[in-house]
Amino acid sequence: MAVANLSLQILPVVEEENIYPIVDQVISMIQDSGLNYVIGPMETTVEGELDTLLGLVKTALKMCIQAGAPRALAVAKIDYKPLGVTIDEKIGKYR
Repeated sequence: MAVANLSLQILPVVEEENIYPIVDQVISMIQDSGLNYVIGPMETTVEGELDTLLGLVKTALKMCIQAGAPRALAVAKIDYKPLGVTIDEKIGKYR
């Protein structure tokens, strides 16, 4: 399967002071995945196989619940094409 891009924003429904610790756990999971990623102020973009990326979304939501959030929202944008698409082809010239 071709490489795709996932931009993921995770929003645990918790008290404001508890948002960042939960989001930090999700970012750590993404870092530990071994996938190429870029952290932004509003979302994290990850590069990988489509099934793997969809699994990351599922894992991120479950992590929020396990961390004590009664509810979690995910905003996901996926860029997929049969020949693949990379983060570097989109923003490499800006690095």
